Amino acid sequence: MAEHKNVITRLQTRIADWQNIRRIRRVASQVAANARPATGQQPVIFFNASARLEGLSQNAAFSLLSSWSLRLAGVRVIHFVSRAGMSRCVLGTNRSDFSKEPPCERCYAQSDLIYSGAERREFTFQRDPHLEAALQGLSLDELSRFEYPLPSLPEGSPGIPLGELIIPSMRWVLRRHHLPDDEPTRFLFREYILSAYHVAREFLALVQEVNPAAAVVFNGIMYPEATVKWVARQSGVRVITHEIGFQRFSAFFTEGEATAYPLHIPDEFELSDVQNQRLNDYLENRFQGKFTMAGIRFWPEMRGLDDDFLKRAAQFKQIVPVFTNVVFDTSQVHANTVFPDMFAWLDLVLEVIRSHPETLFVIRAHPDEMRPGTRKKSNESVQEWVERNGVSELPNVVFIPPTEYISSYELISKARFVMVYNSSIGLEASLLGVAVVCGGKARYTQYPTVYFPSTADEYRRTVETFLNTTAGVEQGQPIPAPEEFQRNARRFLYYQFFRASLPFSDYLESHNVPGFVRLRSFSWQCLLPENSPALQVITAGILGKDPDQNATFLLGDEDGPLHPTQARDH
Repeated sequence: MAEHKNVITRLQTRIADWQNIRRIRRVASQVAANARPATGQQPVIFFNASARLEGLSQNAAFSLLSSWSLRLAGVRVIHFVSRAGMSRCVLGTNRSDFSKEPPCERCYAQSDLIYSGAERREFTFQRDPHLEAALQGLSLDELSRFEYPLPSLPEGSPGIPLGELIIPSMRWVLRRHHLPDDEPTRFLFREYILSAYHVAREFLALVQEVNPAAAVVFNGIMYPEATVKWVARQSGVRVITHEIGFQRFSAFFTEGEATAYPLHIPDEFELSDVQNQRLNDYLENRFQGKFTMAGIRFWPEMRGLDDDFLKRAAQFKQIVPVFTNVVFDTSQVHANTVFPDMFAWLDLVLEVIRSHPETLFVIRAHPDEMRPGTRKKSNESVQEWVERNGVSELPNVVFIPPTEYISSYELISKARFVMVYNSSIGLEASLLGVAVVCGGKARYTQYPTVYFPSTADEYRRTVETFLNTTAGVEQGQPIPAPEEFQRNARRFLYYQFFRASLPFSDYLESHNVPGFVRLRSFSWQCLLPENSPALQVITAGILGKDPDQNATFLLGDEDGPLHPTQARDH
């Protein structure tokens, strides 16, 4: 019976994928036939080499739909496309054997499909023998700091910091922060440097040829896009980066760093009764685990605290939850300002734990460390740190591994205060009225929402104060977050969910592969900017026509997702 169901599921997937290919081809053909003639304005370049190989990821879909809309609005769009353009790309790296070349043929086929009828500038990898010679014999540290001149840049430009641009991709591919200084790692690092340099030269030639108004790239952190972003900015070209938004099938577009999540919230902005209710309705589902991020539902179930835990907790003066992150996540590029990395923060937390036996510390590993159904298993995990340091053997520690779906919100309700690195749960804990001490720079620390000490010593002192304080707070009761933190948390979350999350749900539907999507059936007219609040904002932002956009593309508050039937064929 199980095998029969699997056969049916595979057949249904193949039929759905075939339908998706037909839809992409149909819309691509309609866009090519109905695109308004370019009016002589500067073109816009799109580049997305690290969001997909085959299939359609959410970010690949956001890029494609936005480019279609721009073309229909009369903008010349050029897709900068890898045609075996890198020796080793991020998604095509074989983690078991770095010597294996990427599966370029599968990537070609997908590029030929989604860029059908569009203007493309393709590039194919060529080794630079002088650069290759300069890289030989370098240690991992030397590779990490490696810079190299890039000819034809404006006078006075610095050498391209290839090592710095590549480090986040190395950490992401190897699923760890601390990289081993061995020959396989150095080999991959050298191949990435050679590839990034070739991307830089090819993109610079394109920029100097067409003088673009802007470049639109996926997240700007993976090395191909980071390289394009660096070259564009050195050449005076505006760069827009995009990432997954915080609503289902939504995108975040910004002239800033998408993974840092810059948001400008006017000082005078206060939520109305209607806006407060809208936020409350969304949070009610979120607090029950009923949400997805990048097409992944992290909490297939969410369990409350059981009697055994409550009995153990009753033996202690107070409870302090400690929420960790995934160490290779792209947000960590911005997080490591107070501590060199999350594990350095955890080492300090462990010192605090050992000196406060009266307090029960509950260390929660992020569920993405062992994401089910994907290859995103961390190779440098909190669970390994716990085992290596004998943390779970301490009588005042409970460790919750990534595969246990205990409600974080129930933990917060029992907490004296909360410790986080840069997890989203820190913002939500402030919203729930509990004091939070944050160890890493988070997207929400740009506003007063949590306690964010500026040094490791100050962090330790703040935690010690909260552990020892009794003034005005009964034993075991939460230390309240300041009213200013709670107010800013609500304001930030409202902007995050309803202003900065640009909805594409009228165009996309789920794929059975987590994180991937298929196109809905819709007519090309639905892609006209005037027919979509999200595409109208994106088009105006890319072209720099909206003076109120600042760095991040925001919906007007009255705008919301279109009704799904508006985006269907009639």
